[in-house]
Amino acid sequence: FRSILLGRPDHVPAAVIMGDRSRSRSRKKDSRSRSRSRRSRSHSNKKPEDYGVDTMKITDDDAAFVLGKGGKTKEKISRVSKAEIELFERDLVLEIRGTKLQRKRAKKYCEGVMAQRTGPVNVTEDYDDDDLTMLLVPQEAVGFVTGRAGNFLRTIEEEWNTLMFFCEVDGSRGRNKEYEKLAIFGDVRARRGAELKVLSAVETKVPGYFAKIRDEVVSRDKGKGEDGTWGTDTMTFQDDELSYALGKQGGTRKKLERSSGAIVQYVGQVALFSAEKPARRRAKEYMKWLFDQLEGPVYVDGWEDRDDITVVDVPSDCIGYVTGNRRAALGGMEEEWGTLMFFMNKDGRDGKGKGRGGGSEQLAIFGSQRARRGAELKVMSAVETKAPGTFTRGVREKYSDEKGFATDRMIFRDDELSYALGKEGSTRKKLALAANVILEYVGHVAFMGGTLKERRRVKQFIDWLLAQRRGSVTVSDVSDRDDCTEMHIPDSCKGWVTGNRGSELRRVEQETGTFIFMALDRHGEERLLIFSDNAGTKTSNGGRMHAERLINEMVQEKLRDSSRGRDSRSPSRRRDSRRRSTSRRRSPRRSPSRRRDSRSRSRRR
Repeated sequence: FRSILLGRPDHVPAAVIMGDRSRSRSRKKDSRSRSRSRRSRSHSNKKPEDYGVDTMKITDDDAAFVLGKGGKTKEKISRVSKAEIELFERDLVLEIRGTKLQRKRAKKYCEGVMAQRTGPVNVTEDYDDDDLTMLLVPQEAVGFVTGRAGNFLRTIEEEWNTLMFFCEVDGSRGRNKEYEKLAIFGDVRARRGAELKVLSAVETKVPGYFAKIRDEVVSRDKGKGEDGTWGTDTMTFQDDELSYALGKQGGTRKKLERSSGAIVQYVGQVALFSAEKPARRRAKEYMKWLFDQLEGPVYVDGWEDRDDITVVDVPSDCIGYVTGNRRAALGGMEEEWGTLMFFMNKDGRDGKGKGRGGGSEQLAIFGSQRARRGAELKVMSAVETKAPGTFTRGVREKYSDEKGFATDRMIFRDDELSYALGKEGSTRKKLALAANVILEYVGHVAFMGGTLKERRRVKQFIDWLLAQRRGSVTVSDVSDRDDCTEMHIPDSCKGWVTGNRGSELRRVEQETGTFIFMALDRHGEERLLIFSDNAGTKTSNGGRMHAERLINEMVQEKLRDSSRGRDSRSPSRRRDSRRRSTSRRRSPRRSPSRRRDSRSRSRRR
């Protein structure tokens, strides 16, 4: 059989088998000896009426399969089913929390994962809770689709948030059958994206297979979706057209997919667009404009009446700077924000925005509202660099009370701008990611795009950041915030955790997408605050919980070294400490002095 598990271990160490319960106990013990952390209150919505708890008794071997390496399989099942899953290894009990349907799906997924331990899973029609797609894969393509050690299917699972495994066909076993059945679990969009990705790979290995099942694939899940208009449209390419529509490393296809909101996949010479009707229409329009550009300038008539476009007037002398060499700069913006962007030009029209002969040219940006605004501000920032004052002359600060998406403005002084920007824009990017907001600096003006909560959050982050230049920052109370984790660090570990000029905290911020600093509470006591809109999970990367784990590791490491005393610092121990992190290796002021101190202590002894 072929098990498609995210990181299923060949050997599960005892530390992993102990699972979440043992980690919880160790965390409580750590809070007394190393650092104390408290996550701020989460403002969760009221639970649904059918919300409840189910339990499953499992074996020790099953526990290893359900948990997976580092708990990844359990996390995957939880994401796909949208249920909360806890594994208590000591009692060998799975606890599943959620609505009735979420619990049913989670239990089914767990049973499917555990069944793979003893052989292929027998999936029948009653397995379908409106969450299953069954796809027949030709035997000669199964290995190609699976990938080495299941890596290709695991990649698809991660990309589309699905659970996938091969199963029995009509109870038959062995390799004598012509096809193998691939079960894909998830919501309708996730299943469709994963299915088309698999079919694209199959068509590469077995050309012509898609033509045999085309009608079945195109009509699948028709009429579903939120508005009942879910479906699939197709377009057939010529040989020379396919490479252009695909783009370098599939970049053009991905751009069309993200900007239109439809699933765009190429199976052989056929492009498939799967989504609700409006998104499919946008995807086909964008594809048409893409090919129209091969013939000459494109102009979108009636663009003023569309809700998926933003137009920016770019001065003629800035067009080359915004576009970049071989369209590199514009392509980078498209990739960053998931937009489709091109300059519009209609022959026979003169004046501003109607051609390079005028003062400016119109840049069309297609995508979601948030994506368009992010790309627009990026263009404005580039233009402002080349032609100062184009977008900021006479601009004042503005703070809106609009609860939905809007843009606020904040004006920096000269000395504030460089500090808030950081090296190569690292500080700006950090604040934007932690606050889950669009943050772009156009000249000396910070544009903050997002909901009211997001805009106020990033404004507060900027205020705290600028206040750090003048000394200690006071944040009286964070107990009512849902974006903060508070950690109390032992005094002997504070310098070790922050690093030289804050280098260790910057490393953790970069790895986890958080905003971290030491702050005083209302009593004047210093503690570490970790801010991020992303709470994170116990095992995944990114978010506050990931940052908390990294901080705790540094505290534990420092206390372990201190408890051993100076006599335990052998040369090999010193070499290990110098390998702790990149930022410590790169710190020329810290490492040499640390080595000199340790040598002098040895000589003094």
